[in-house]
Amino acid sequence: MNSENIKLKTLEMTFEGTEEFRGDANQIRGFFASKFNEYDQLHNHNTDRFYYRYPLVQYKVLDRMPLIVGVNEGAEILKGLFDKFDTVTLPHEDFEITERSIRIKKQDFGLTKGIFFYEFLTPWLALNKENEEKFLETRNPEDQKEILRRTLIGNLLSMSKTFGYTVPDTIKCDVDVEICCSKYKTMDFTSFTGVFMVNFLIPDFMGVGKGVAKGFGTVRKIKENRRKSESFQFH
Repeated sequence: MNSENIKLKTLEMTFEGTEEFRGDANQIRGFFASKFNEYDQLHNHNTDRFYYRYPLVQYKVLDRMPLIVGVNEGAEILKGLFDKFDTVTLPHEDFEITERSIRIKKQDFGLTKGIFFYEFLTPWLALNKENEEKFLETRNPEDQKEILRRTLIGNLLSMSKTFGYTVPDTIKCDVDVEICCSKYKTMDFTSFTGVFMVNFLIPDFMGVGKGVAKGFGTVRKIKENRRKSESFQFH
């Protein structure tokens, strides 16, 4: 099997203040979109046109810590803006930055011969409204799992297309997730938390699924838990 993958340039930007950060990912995105509107990668809009592409800049809040992730071109833009703001304007307050950090990495992305385990740090918006209805009408848990497996593979293929990467063989995966509910664009969506396994390398803190620019579907690699892995069926 040809398991060649590619390198992605990623940037992780965090900042802290004297007070706890009380904003959310969408509010951070709104601040950057307003202050640096000339960079459409920060907000995926150009005038009234929305770009349907995998976001190269993603905003997250993990354990009350703001995290902004840039990939390739998005990483270059964020690097240039690193010291161009001292305050993050939120709807209810201004967050004064007292400390900031930046990490730039080259990370592998793509199909691999190995199997890797990941956890969702934020809820995975796997389904659009049409698929959500089909999923909820499906009573057989194994059939529901198969819908989510196909969705995860579709997410990875969509990401790959953005980066000009042609997946050379079959993506195999399984999921072990629980259903929850998340609000996205003022609507309630069925979302999922938990873990998955796949023969694919995904850089830590990148998102999969819908709403990744606003922090949904953030993943991180984890070590295999043998007891937990008994619930997986690799497809």
